[in-house]
Amino acid sequence: MVLKTTGAGVLAALGAAAVVGAAAGPAAAAGSSQTAPAGLPRPTAQLQSTDTSQLVGGTTGALGYAVAPVKDLRLDPWAQSSADVLDNGVAVEPDNGMAPVTTSTLTGPLSAGGGPASLPAVGPVLGLLPG
Repeated sequence: MVLKTTGAGVLAALGAAAVVGAAAGPAAAAGSSQTAPAGLPRPTAQLQSTDTSQLVGGTTGALGYAVAPVKDLRLDPWAQSSADVLDNGVAVEPDNGMAPVTTSTLTGPLSAGGGPASLPAVGPVLGLLPG
């Protein structure tokens, strides 16, 4: 029986051997007792205390830069043009004397070139986000 290997198979075997060898090196070193050379102090290490205020401050600072473009994004690409489909409005006037209900309340800010921050219900919620 003849064993045929390809170049990819040989490279995979070499890669696996390198990974196993790299993993075995630190494990073998951890098992041996580490002694400092004569006359030198034994190395020590300490972890620094965690400061969560810097983590929160950095996250909220970066969040403002990430959210600001979304808040100002122009949602209607044809705003203030003759091809704007949101410039049309539909109004329904009930028979019982109530005020007419119209779609221009929602589509008006978008057809004027505004973004999500100019929408009636979404704008105040987006105002709570930084940026």
